[in-house]
Amino acid sequence: MASETIDVLIIGAGLSGIGAACHLSKKCPDKNYLILEARECMGGTWDLFRYPGIRSDSDMFSLGYNFKPWASAQFLADGPAILNYINEAAAEHGVNDKIRYQAQVESVSWNSDEARWTVLYRDKQSGEAREIHCNFINSCTGYYNYEHGYQPEFDGRENYRGIFIHPQQWPEDLNCADKRVVVIGSGATAVTVVPEMSLDAAHVTMLQRSPTYMAAVPDEDPAVLFLRKHLPEIWVYRISRTLKVSAQAVFYSLSRRFPNAIRKLLLGEVEKRVGPDVDMKHFRPEYNPWDERLCAVKSGDLFEAVKNGSASIVTDHIDHFTETGIKLKSGEELQADIIVSATGLDMKFFGDIGIVVDGEALLPSEKLNYKGVMLEGLPNIGFTFGYTNASWTLKADLTSEWICRLLKHMDKTGMQKVVPVNSDPEIHAQDFLDFQSGYVQRAIGKFPKMGNKLPWRLLQNYGLDLMMLRFGRLNDGKLRYSSRRKKNGSLDIAA
Repeated sequence: MASETIDVLIIGAGLSGIGAACHLSKKCPDKNYLILEARECMGGTWDLFRYPGIRSDSDMFSLGYNFKPWASAQFLADGPAILNYINEAAAEHGVNDKIRYQAQVESVSWNSDEARWTVLYRDKQSGEAREIHCNFINSCTGYYNYEHGYQPEFDGRENYRGIFIHPQQWPEDLNCADKRVVVIGSGATAVTVVPEMSLDAAHVTMLQRSPTYMAAVPDEDPAVLFLRKHLPEIWVYRISRTLKVSAQAVFYSLSRRFPNAIRKLLLGEVEKRVGPDVDMKHFRPEYNPWDERLCAVKSGDLFEAVKNGSASIVTDHIDHFTETGIKLKSGEELQADIIVSATGLDMKFFGDIGIVVDGEALLPSEKLNYKGVMLEGLPNIGFTFGYTNASWTLKADLTSEWICRLLKHMDKTGMQKVVPVNSDPEIHAQDFLDFQSGYVQRAIGKFPKMGNKLPWRLLQNYGLDLMMLRFGRLNDGKLRYSSRRKKNGSLDIAA
């Protein structure tokens, strides 16, 4: 079996993986690294999804990297623009030559005698199994199954004679002109697809079991346009990024402290946009703001489509599919030439890659997270997992920076192994994510746990994470450092 040895392995060449490589090349230029990417090109989400209107649901000043200004006037960027941004970052930092495509990682195995990982991956073109040995892994695998999305079992679906698609496998040749379309779902994908398809379709119906909180977001930010007239681009980016991150944090905090007031504010804005002829029951969730992620509506396009009649919303449950559409529990039948099942993602942790430590299989679901980056008892591996209440890249940047700090600290002290250890009996395990979205709840058992206090608690707060990860101590008593195992089985350990 072909094998090679490097210092750091990054798994995944999406937004997080390319960012991690850029940070590593800047802050640890002496480290030899590779990126293994299962797909045939970089970009992750922003290359995979091709449905109409694909875009970010976070502003690009916080979704962009902290080291590369977002220079476009777009506030919520479309998928191709984000993919181009990722490609630019890779080219600017010499990352392209470090990526190995169609390399599917199957397992990782840690050996304390050698203080290194053995990573087994398969070349998807040749089918050949190969090995890479490395001292540290940075996992940037994302959080969902790239092969397929979540697809509920709909009674009678096999009888439907129209076109049935999931946004994760969007057909390039789909033509919805003058077609009746039903989009099942009310999350970010549905909110994006419905107004876009309504431009050509005869009519688009968004079929939801329950409403979602939504807010109109402008296509361009007047404040940013003003700043660009007077300041260099780097300062425009830094100021805008700070303002957007702060605004996100304040709004989230207010939503948790004063849910009724924020609910009234959000629904009031929606009512103004859709007008008096639309039943607001379709926009009134039963949960509080930010119990699930807030959906951004670009320039209010969904509200406008509902107002002008090119789209509508039905709140009901599916009874069964018919040959020509969907029969609802209420008895109503929706006729459809095309049905889009925007029913969510199939979440994964670490891409379901097998983990072995010194000959014993390790399940992430049985371990505590450490500072949202590492796992208890798992040496020399970091996991990139972004925020549920803010832009993903904010946490991804901090994670990559912290890993670079950790690697430099280990080099300085001569240590080859680091592992988080919990010895506090008062730490109690809780769910990794306090989030009620269906796609999260379906998969929460696959994810690590978090503790009831730091550093085992997941903060979901960029300001606090920044202080902890950028400035926090690396010898906090929870991280145990050592060199490789001696021949007699003992370890050289440093506090």
